[in-house]
Amino acid sequence: MECFVCIHCHFYQPPRENPWLEAVELQDSASPYHDWNERIARECYLPNGASRILDSQSRISKIVNNYARISFNFGPTLLSWMEQRAPEGYQRILDGDCESRRIFSGHGSAIAQAYNHIILPLANARDKRTQILWGIKDFQRRFERAPEGMWLPETVVDLETLEILSAEGIKFTVLAPHQAGQLRIEKDSPWIDLEYGIDSRRPYICNLPSGRAIGLFFYDGALATAVAFERLLFNGENFARRLVSRFDPEGDSAQLMHIATDGESYGHHHSNGDMALAYALQYIEQQKLARITNYGEYFAMHPPTQEVRIRERTSWSCMHGLSRWEDNCGCNAGGHADWNQEWRRPLREAFDWLRDQLATSYKRDAKTILIGPWAARDEYIAAVLDRSAASIQDFLAKHCAHPLSPDEGIHALRLLEMQRHLMLMYTSCGWFFDEPTGPETVQVLQYAGRAVQLGQQLFGGDREEQFLKRLEAVHSNISEFGNGRDIYDRFVRPAMLDLPGVAAHYAISSLFDGFHHSDSVYSYRADLRDLQLIEKGKLKLAAGTACITSDVTRAQLEFNFAVLHAGGHNLFAGICQAHEDFGRFIKDSAARMDQFDPDDCARSFAVYFGSDTYSLKSLFRDERHRILKQIVNSTLADIDRLYSNVYEENTALIGFLRELEIPLPPILRVSSEFVLNNEIRRCLSTEDADLDRVQLLLGTAKRYGISIDASIESVFRERLDLLMKAWASNPLELTTLTRLQPLVSLLRIPPFEADLWEAQNTFYEVMTAISSLKPTHLTDAWLQRFRHLGDQLGIAVSPEFPAAALSSEQPTSQERAPQAQPMLSPGPVEQISQ
Repeated sequence: MECFVCIHCHFYQPPRENPWLEAVELQDSASPYHDWNERIARECYLPNGASRILDSQSRISKIVNNYARISFNFGPTLLSWMEQRAPEGYQRILDGDCESRRIFSGHGSAIAQAYNHIILPLANARDKRTQILWGIKDFQRRFERAPEGMWLPETVVDLETLEILSAEGIKFTVLAPHQAGQLRIEKDSPWIDLEYGIDSRRPYICNLPSGRAIGLFFYDGALATAVAFERLLFNGENFARRLVSRFDPEGDSAQLMHIATDGESYGHHHSNGDMALAYALQYIEQQKLARITNYGEYFAMHPPTQEVRIRERTSWSCMHGLSRWEDNCGCNAGGHADWNQEWRRPLREAFDWLRDQLATSYKRDAKTILIGPWAARDEYIAAVLDRSAASIQDFLAKHCAHPLSPDEGIHALRLLEMQRHLMLMYTSCGWFFDEPTGPETVQVLQYAGRAVQLGQQLFGGDREEQFLKRLEAVHSNISEFGNGRDIYDRFVRPAMLDLPGVAAHYAISSLFDGFHHSDSVYSYRADLRDLQLIEKGKLKLAAGTACITSDVTRAQLEFNFAVLHAGGHNLFAGICQAHEDFGRFIKDSAARMDQFDPDDCARSFAVYFGSDTYSLKSLFRDERHRILKQIVNSTLADIDRLYSNVYEENTALIGFLRELEIPLPPILRVSSEFVLNNEIRRCLSTEDADLDRVQLLLGTAKRYGISIDASIESVFRERLDLLMKAWASNPLELTTLTRLQPLVSLLRIPPFEADLWEAQNTFYEVMTAISSLKPTHLTDAWLQRFRHLGDQLGIAVSPEFPAAALSSEQPTSQERAPQAQPMLSPGPVEQISQ
């Protein structure tokens, strides 16, 4: 009997992009990372593309791409973020799918997902179809093949959804065992009611009312629960043995043991879960316990022979069916026993009203400029995936009812963007958690707000007020936040942006970064037409003319701007539509600067620009942090000189106090920390880092009991990663290899917990690339330093290297099942609800 094992990972994060910027902004709760996408990518998505298998001495013996050996799906919006913000991890995902086709008889391990994780049975038929089509087309663009399967958000299923999947060529999907309702073993046999789930060790066929059919896999629920919640990933060998223990020795041949869980279990929810996964897969193969497969290969090899009927409107994560996304069913994240989720239904009803109201206007307007309004929406994903001018032009040319004027083109794109946001607002996470002021619900409210704004621009009317009246039925569990209208005013309205707001951001940020002929501002382009810079004392004025163009809708604004900086955080700016008398304002402002009275200048700005005045607070969140950091750093330069004098004049006293074990007075402790940390940063920031001085400074800090800032570790790591990449470009060059060793040595001593992940990847890739070289190609000095660097990085280098070619397929007898490894731990585990 040949048995098979398939592990499916559902990798997903809710879209977190600011709807007006098309970018994820800084999220303080994800610190030390920029945002939760970046944090979870570093803890899970990247490690699974380069997972470690350790030997008996806890050294890395292999680095493997888990994506090549599992079944998986990624949310399209998450992959879109990774393509831009984590390109190396994104490429490993694509490479893993490509490699899986070689391993699994031409069947790739990746399957598609409905686009932005809408609960499909709660959507209307039009949205269901578009979500499925967008998921398929996004998949085809990234993986360069048609998907065989599709993951349904939260595995919520109904017959209409399965009909659309089948009609679009999807062969199978994956469900939880309790979602099977009835079973028929043979065509003429009676239907059997299933009260306790279904045998997960085979695929099934679901015949649909239309005459079509689709394959269904029902994963092993008990084992999936153990992975997600019972610490099964603590040990890779135990994980492997639990997987194969589920086979029935008396059962049919070719049994399939398969599980499906959130992919974030493998590294984010459970630290080093990716390593347990990597080891388990290779242990199963090494011990010949089963054959690793994916759903596509198994489905082709063993077509289903038994028929099943589904339980409609059920899911894998709500025992009440799909009430978690529309009602107060009792399912929540826990921790607030006195809270309720009565807000879920009125929120969905308000969204449904908004969708239907705007759909009527959309159809009326779109049919005058587009051949088919809904067909155009179905294919709009092509423009979403490629916002270039050529792509947009091709899309409009294909779908326009007649040659479009520039204004008509903008109108068409605004219509389609409105529709995109009307789907994004239904992202499932908006209802999953406990409280409507949580980040997930605020996010979907912002998508709704963007749709409302576009609707106002397109059709006029008072839909926003009508929408807000419906939101009043949404009540927060936290009294200070009030109802849905209050939540909208507090969290959505301040985030809203128009072209003058983008123009103000461009003008203010350019004052600090320098004005350029053309600049990218998130999802906008700025083109400078004219500029005057005037400086008098501490006052600096920048004024001119520029044009802002949206990359998304192609809407434009030509504007005059003026920014006056009076030093520090004292700054005010104004924006207005371009006109001829702006030159008089510039001359008047220059004259006022002669009086060195910033308040008088501010008053003149208020008179001229009216309400369209801005300050540093008007900057987008990331840019505000960056520019304020510049301002603070310029102030700290003066403090640095002051503290340096205090430290240098009292060095002997500090040493004497430490010798007597007397605590340092606060001024001496603070000045010492400030000076030593800054000096270490300066040493590491130069092209030829003075590592001897860094070591001396670290020794001084240790001797005097001075704390080293945790941020210094990231400076070390950045320097190491740059030097490793330089070495990788010419690995046989001895000089760079020699320079690496003292830097790695410093990272392996207190107070640092070194993150060597990137450096280890680079070293392993170099080792793999040159493993086929003959020993005569390498000098003894090079081999000695290479082995030493491997030891420092925690990587096992074979004594026969390079004569013995490296293998990434089979673990050796010296390898062991991974457990928690402090050296490789990415940090504290947080839940997606953050």
